[in-house]
Amino acid sequence: MTEQTLESQEIGRGLPVPETAEIPEDEASEAVEQRKNGLERDVSEQLAENMKQGWADTEQHDLQPIPQAWHTARRRAELSARFTGERLVIPAGNLKVRANDTVYRFRPSSDYTYLTGDQTENGVLVLEPREEGGHEATAYLLPRSDRENGEFWLSDRGELWDGRRNSLGENERLLGLPCEDVRILADALREGTGPVRLLRGYDAGIEEALTEKVTAERDEEFRVFLSEMRRIKDEFEIADLRFACDATTRGFEDVVRSLDQARATSERYIEGTFFLRARVEGNDVGYSTIAAAGPHATTIHWVRNDGAVRDGELLLLDAGVETRNLYTADVTRTLPINGRFTPLQRKIYDAVYEAQEAGIAAVRPGAPYRDFHRAAQRVLASRLVEWGLFGDMDVEKVLELGLQRRWTMHGTGHMLGLDVHDCAAARTEMYVEGVLEPGMCLTVEPGLYFQEDDLTVPKEYRGIGVRVEDDILVTEDGNENLSAGLPRQADEVEAWMARLKA
Repeated sequence: MTEQTLESQEIGRGLPVPETAEIPEDEASEAVEQRKNGLERDVSEQLAENMKQGWADTEQHDLQPIPQAWHTARRRAELSARFTGERLVIPAGNLKVRANDTVYRFRPSSDYTYLTGDQTENGVLVLEPREEGGHEATAYLLPRSDRENGEFWLSDRGELWDGRRNSLGENERLLGLPCEDVRILADALREGTGPVRLLRGYDAGIEEALTEKVTAERDEEFRVFLSEMRRIKDEFEIADLRFACDATTRGFEDVVRSLDQARATSERYIEGTFFLRARVEGNDVGYSTIAAAGPHATTIHWVRNDGAVRDGELLLLDAGVETRNLYTADVTRTLPINGRFTPLQRKIYDAVYEAQEAGIAAVRPGAPYRDFHRAAQRVLASRLVEWGLFGDMDVEKVLELGLQRRWTMHGTGHMLGLDVHDCAAARTEMYVEGVLEPGMCLTVEPGLYFQEDDLTVPKEYRGIGVRVEDDILVTEDGNENLSAGLPRQADEVEAWMARLKA
């Protein structure tokens, strides 16, 4: 997926009532009424007493730490060493309203998950400085719903409605760090003293509690450091990215097999087909799928996916499976819908493929980050010059003036990880002006896009868009293409499609 501005996070609704609180009768009745589930507005004492009784103990005592627990502990230690003597607050975020009383499926902030492995809403990681040095890390989470006060069935976020939550003890065993009730945290933060840094934009209640204790400048420095921590992937992350790419490969295969149905419906069939694979093998798609057929392929972020799928045209599919640990692939293939490129489609496709080959070859440890972009752009500019699109101008002048960008448009890649545009807050000198290091993962994704209304190109070019994108891991001696399971060369693409449709 091409680089784009990150959207701000909206804040969801607040936390359930504390489990120690009595629920007033009018609030209990309101909670029941909000559910519109046929219960009486007034809850009888007999029903309330009945709902307290007869529930089995489901506490799980034999849980093992999650696979990444060792890595999250190491990451917290690195963070602790950077901000000695300061309280650090990293929220997961809250539920986000979709419409009226429905909410989106929750996805935690990437930094919170990176440091805890937890994925539950309303969680907050706090690193409390110790006098002797270092920090004490605590995950503040929602505990089990209280059955004595009726919260588990009267609250609209109670477990009877939304499903069982882990107890604090269970989460301690899973995450490998102390866990406390998040509903006491806001007051504790208000009363705390000493310097504090907060990851902003995810939890309005926590931000309000710290409003007099934090500064925008210090919090931005904190956000930048968290982003830069994620530049180098560890072995757990690399394994998850590898799986994401493998699952994405299977999703692309699903799409090729479904092209007959897509031709009878629309791009939505393609989007839905890939989404099924993402939900079966992973958590979700890592970003909105681009299923751009025909002229829609020239729109870089085409996510409406409501157009026709026609023989003789190209399908630009940009999609990635997000794993259950929230690492995402980001892969693009441009496919002939009927299985065969026309001569002109192949000419344009081959230029993009050649550019990607040059870009991938430039990915190696110690190389300036921008080298792979420059290498790909040089190839594309050369082909555009060969095709006569710049008159008598030579390649060097075209590149000096950036004229190729009319048709290449976007950068040639970005870092990849928990976010599709990973490490987005990193400083320029640590990212685009930095150098590649082993363990970095990035996309290489050149493209050519000839708009339908572009009168500067021959008519037959108009409406053709091609992008080829792979996920590349920087290794000690070069690179590894994590998404190499999908063919890229034109003849291989055609043969692959033929096998899948046979």
